[in-house]
Amino acid sequence: MNNITGFYPSVRVDATGDGVVSQGGGIVLTEMLKASGLTTGLAEALEPWRKPFATHNPGKILTDLALSMATGGDFVSDIDRLRNQPEVYGRIASDPTISRLFKVLATVQPAKALVAINKARAVSRAHVWEKAGDASPLHGVSRKNPLVIDLDASLVNSHSEKDDARPTWKKGFGFHPLCSFIDHGLAGTGEPLVTLLRPGNAGSNTVADHIQVVKDSIKQLPKGWRSGRKIMIRTDSAGGTHGFLDWLTDKRRNFSYSVGFPIHGAVAEVLPLVPKKGWSRAYDSDGTERDGAWVADITGMLDLKSWPAGMRVIVRKEIPHVGAQLRITDIDGHRYTAIATNQEHGQLADQEVRHRLRARCEDRIRNAKDSGFANLPFKSFTANELWCHVVMMATELMAWTQMIGFNDSKARRWEPKKLRARLFEIGGKLAKHAHQTTLHLASSAPDARLLLTGVKRIAALSPP
Repeated sequence: MNNITGFYPSVRVDATGDGVVSQGGGIVLTEMLKASGLTTGLAEALEPWRKPFATHNPGKILTDLALSMATGGDFVSDIDRLRNQPEVYGRIASDPTISRLFKVLATVQPAKALVAINKARAVSRAHVWEKAGDASPLHGVSRKNPLVIDLDASLVNSHSEKDDARPTWKKGFGFHPLCSFIDHGLAGTGEPLVTLLRPGNAGSNTVADHIQVVKDSIKQLPKGWRSGRKIMIRTDSAGGTHGFLDWLTDKRRNFSYSVGFPIHGAVAEVLPLVPKKGWSRAYDSDGTERDGAWVADITGMLDLKSWPAGMRVIVRKEIPHVGAQLRITDIDGHRYTAIATNQEHGQLADQEVRHRLRARCEDRIRNAKDSGFANLPFKSFTANELWCHVVMMATELMAWTQMIGFNDSKARRWEPKKLRARLFEIGGKLAKHAHQTTLHLASSAPDARLLLTGVKRIAALSPP
């Protein structure tokens, strides 16, 4: 029998390292901030809220917070990880200074402050998309292949009596924000457009809230892309309401849409009447036929006079997965779902699978919660609204970095947790020579070359 003294080497440890950067990979995010012009744009937009002789610029403070959350922070205090590395992240404001800024922005014309922030975000987004070229979400967009804006709501729990925190429909307590995201397709991830913070008891299918989120989302798109059938609004059944679809299809907007449609009443009654030949095979997201799933167009079997002209209702049936519970409207042992759409192009199965890809929006929300969205740190509702905007900046900063720096690599689809583990947390050592500071990334890091390539690509861009 061998005597094993240990599985890991014995290493002496001290805390006397000098010039070491633990979050060296975060430099790719600072390069994206410079290339996108976001910090500069926010600095100009928030100038009216800057106090005379203030040391720290409000725009820099907000993007510093976004950097902190992008690299793994959850709270304001987590910014101290960047504060200790000024050679990479610059001068970082103290926690009290950050709190005072949030108080000012949340109390002195807060609505105007959010408008100013969103204008700066929209300008930076348009610039990044232009520089992204073929990797831009606008590349190849047409009526047949529209730009997809996903809407979805989620619950954010609160563990204290914050302003407008309310009981939720899941017996919890907190908030029920409604979010929108641009879908980058299967080749990429996505980026946030709007987060409408709402009390926990806000309704799931409130028409006014859905309309407001779409209005604000359109303002985030480049000019010339704010109406028309080249834009598709995609939601679950919460968006399948008369008021919302009527607004989307108004001739002044004329958006494409694909929304969940409830199976009850007339829809449930016609399901048993669909002939066997009316069903065709459903597709997977890669375009292959899916075993045990079929789709059918039941538009002609329904009275849709009260709905917008051109609306189609598509039903999907599938063999339920193990453990799934059937609803009372499910028949013949199959699980049924329905969508309503005004798409004119593509096969039936293509239209249905495009709608099912809406589930990617849930991934976007989950990633946002992994980047500060799960914790609304302030008591003030308006301050927490501002926090949601900083979370959006953090997540879109990562999405832009992937779009420009890693478009042709495996990192294009990595989620925040993996981006941090593989790229942002790569360490380095600072060296100074002839008034020039160089960050030497750890050569042993598996993805150091990938990171270096991304940094060079982004650094080559000119800011707006």
